[in-house]
Amino acid sequence: MKTEALEEIRAVLAIEDKEALAERVSSLQPYDLSEMLREMDHQEQLRLISKLPLSVAAETLEYIEPELQYRILHHLEDEITSPLLKRMSSDTVVDMLLAIHPLQAARLLDLLPEDYRKKIDTLMTFPEDTAGSLATVDYISAREGWTVEQTLNHVRKVGHEAEIISYIYVTNVRGELVGVVSLKEIILAPPGTRLSEIVTEDVIAVTADTEQEEAAELLFRYDFVALPVIDAQKRMIGIIAVDDLIDVIQEVTTEDFQKLGGSQPLTEPYFKTSVWGLFRKRIGWLLFLFVGGAYTANVLSHYNEAMSKIIALSFFVPLLIGTGGNTGSQIVSMLVRALGMGEVQFSDLFRVVRKELMVGVFLGVAMGLVGFLRAYLLGVSYDIGMVVALSALAIVIWASFVAAILPLVLHRLRIDPAVVSGPFISTLVDGTGLIIYFTIAQLLLHV
Repeated sequence: MKTEALEEIRAVLAIEDKEALAERVSSLQPYDLSEMLREMDHQEQLRLISKLPLSVAAETLEYIEPELQYRILHHLEDEITSPLLKRMSSDTVVDMLLAIHPLQAARLLDLLPEDYRKKIDTLMTFPEDTAGSLATVDYISAREGWTVEQTLNHVRKVGHEAEIISYIYVTNVRGELVGVVSLKEIILAPPGTRLSEIVTEDVIAVTADTEQEEAAELLFRYDFVALPVIDAQKRMIGIIAVDDLIDVIQEVTTEDFQKLGGSQPLTEPYFKTSVWGLFRKRIGWLLFLFVGGAYTANVLSHYNEAMSKIIALSFFVPLLIGTGGNTGSQIVSMLVRALGMGEVQFSDLFRVVRKELMVGVFLGVAMGLVGFLRAYLLGVSYDIGMVVALSALAIVIWASFVAAILPLVLHRLRIDPAVVSGPFISTLVDGTGLIIYFTIAQLLLHV
């Protein structure tokens, strides 16, 4: 279906039929057009963007990579590029300008109106991963002294340029945010009502240096579709729309999954990352875990005499160290997610430890019983079965304790808790689990 649509669009572009093109793309979403745009040659890309309706062309460009955005905009006529840039969301424009060479960015900035260019320049100064770097200036603001009728006229005039029209942000003469009013409230109020009479003054807002994850948490906690961004003087900088923060959540979640697997997060999609790039992302952690795992061999060497006396002890080594690693990985995965969602804080440390230890006791008893049954089925002595059962109980409780503490401590130290990955916990618990196992064996079996 997509291939057929692409060939049809190519055929229409070849005969320069603008009306036929408009009819053909009317059933397509901008995202679909962006996918087709990537498969076209450069000249076809230029013809398509120049002939699309302005709003559709701008939204289509927002779905492609900054380098391709620039390559298209740079080769279009200035009379087309300038309105396209103005129609694209300002946060997308900022991302593109920061991704290309400063001289290339300067040329595009010169095509923007002076007042809009100053706003873009301001957005470009905010560090990556902050609320300011996500903000868009495409919002609707109104003065607190305006009437509902004046405000609606203003919305009709500038609303087509705004990313979100659900909220009207009310400012005073100094540009300070004093409140917010929904479009629904404005429509339902009498025309002569002043905004100061219906405005909600207790505004949930973030400063430009707020971390993106914190902004996302606020947005979803209060079920907003946008969040205002202000400076230290409470002046409006812009807004963050929910779709931008969904992208942030997706990126953060992807990074956490990759870190939990014991790898550095990818900066590009999987198939765009080279074999060498994947090697560099993975080798550091693997070498660290490989060297760290060497102490497991040292533990086995230390208890070699005990195993030589009772060979059956070696049968249960993989079972017990695997149980400890699996227990720790489960807890770490759960806590990393809870920390990311704001459900757990460092102040909850003792509550988390107490809860996980209680769960660990129940899990340990269950694993101990299964371990004892496994020993019985293998035909080893009752004493060795007890060693296995008690070791399973102790190792699960120990793994629960370690895995409950580490993520919260690292989060407190402003280190991403996702680095306490499954492989890391497994390596840490393996050696200590063996020490627990052989210590219990020495006490009960006197070896």
